[in-house]
Amino acid sequence: MSEKKKTDLSNLTPEEVMKYEIAAELGLLDRVLDDGWKSLTAKETGRIGGLVTRRKKEMGKKTEP
Repeated sequence: MSEKKKTDLSNLTPEEVMKYEIAAELGLLDRVLDDGWKSLTAKETGRIGGLVTRRKKEMGKKTEP
């Protein structure tokens, strides 16, 4: 039997926090926490990745004068 890894949500990088926030916004967080990121389809992970990229760009623009 395979043993499930528990995600330690207290030791996440800011980028990982953003990924989990986006997954929650898309209604995918429960599935990620229960079955891991591998349980998502390519379309779902691509959507999360695209939104992470967009937010990083927006954050970069906000910090520039």
